[in-house]
Amino acid sequence: MKRVLCLLLCLMLVPLAALGENVEDSLIVGMISTRTTEIRPLVPQERDIVSLYGVVYESLVTVDDNGLPQPLLAESWTESNGGETWTFTLRENITFSDGTPLTAQDVVASGQYILNLAKNDQGLDRGFYGNIRYMVSSFTAQDDRTVVVKAARDYYGLLYSMTFPVVPASQVEMANPVGTGPYVISSFEPASYMLLNANPSWWQTQPQVQEITVTFYPNNKDMINAYEYGRVDTVFTRSVAAAQYKSGINSLSISYSTRQLEVLLINHRERSFPLDSLKVRQAIRYAINVDSISQNVYMGMTTDADTPIPSDSWLYYDQENTFVYNPDKARELLAEDGWVDLDGNGILDKPVEGAEEPKHLVLGLWVYEDPDNDVRFETANMIADMLAEVGISIHVETVSYDECKTVLENGGFDLALCSFQMDVVPDVGFFLRKGNEQNYGRYNSSEMTSLIDTLRTQENQADFAYTSQAIQQQFAADVPFICLFYRTGAILTRKMFTTVRSIREFELLRGIEAFGR
Repeated sequence: MKRVLCLLLCLMLVPLAALGENVEDSLIVGMISTRTTEIRPLVPQERDIVSLYGVVYESLVTVDDNGLPQPLLAESWTESNGGETWTFTLRENITFSDGTPLTAQDVVASGQYILNLAKNDQGLDRGFYGNIRYMVSSFTAQDDRTVVVKAARDYYGLLYSMTFPVVPASQVEMANPVGTGPYVISSFEPASYMLLNANPSWWQTQPQVQEITVTFYPNNKDMINAYEYGRVDTVFTRSVAAAQYKSGINSLSISYSTRQLEVLLINHRERSFPLDSLKVRQAIRYAINVDSISQNVYMGMTTDADTPIPSDSWLYYDQENTFVYNPDKARELLAEDGWVDLDGNGILDKPVEGAEEPKHLVLGLWVYEDPDNDVRFETANMIADMLAEVGISIHVETVSYDECKTVLENGGFDLALCSFQMDVVPDVGFFLRKGNEQNYGRYNSSEMTSLIDTLRTQENQADFAYTSQAIQQQFAADVPFICLFYRTGAILTRKMFTTVRSIREFELLRGIEAFGR
């Protein structure tokens, strides 16, 4: 049901175009950028800059409104040897903006450059596309139109990793390479502006919007002020302050999805009393009112996520009533597990065989905070209050990001409030599979590990979805941690420039090239 509602809400975006002015032949965009000093699409340095690269550079594969891989520079592909080899056939007569023909050698050079960086164990930064090392072993060109990809994991997820930008083979190490996309970068001044113009050599129909001027700002405050005073038409922001801007006659507020999953980690380390008890973990889940946190702290700028799969994903499996807020059910589960308030102080206790004193249900909650955003700290305190209502005492420990990461790596925590940046490949094994580096909770399930290994052998869409469903069911049964929600951002604009149903982080200008056709 949640997925259906989300899709309906997305579809409702299209009529909103009537509330604002339709874009004509130009758009002025405000964006935060302080670190990008060169145009390097293969190694982007900032999140929102990737959205600009997305209209200049194209990839073999794109992801459609439903989250499914579709052809872009590749007109088709086939897999063989049980998913070990994927062969992509390029479209004919595509050129870069300088008139140079696109060939398989360009795709191979671009992909191999990214792959080499990702596999460099000596490097501190594996790059924005670093997870490609888990998907691809090598790229080769069979001829000018045929790219052969050897898989590191023989499964459907490889298609999502084919969304990296393609530049000419001779320019992979150069700043400001040419692209095949609908726009070209005509001018760029770091931390100041970027000018994009329509690419006359683009292989599709010329866009209505011929010019995009991007003004860079150092922070959200300055950018929002520029929007309020009419200096820009459009801004992209993930600040919860954007929730105050509602769609009206002259302005639109359009939600976009991000890959940032907010979670409450639970430590499963050996003999981790009392969190080794499934009933205690289930009670924690039932005691937390996620909707209240979303509305009161994040101002509704979230997407439901009962499991690591967001509710608007084609892979989402709705397990109705499994994750509902129910403090009475939480109390019932704790009582079944032997917890009672022996001394009447509101904190549950449990006699333990061999111990002189009963154990008290007191847990530490570690939380790190962004320097200019206290939403996570507020969330931690709300969770502490909710758990106190069912007899669980929480001590909130606020630390820096680096301190929290050290605690997670060392396993010295009970609960931790943090976030994960998910990859474009819909594979949640990196923090659920036994022994994986980012499985900070030391969750150890042979059933889950087997399901993840099975997922990574599924070669087609149907089998991939079926196994993903099983993973979500196992997640609900085990409660390895608590998924709160995915963050969302907001596009504030006076000019409607797109009618696509799914606007996503890293693709914030998605659909501008087709608007008005």
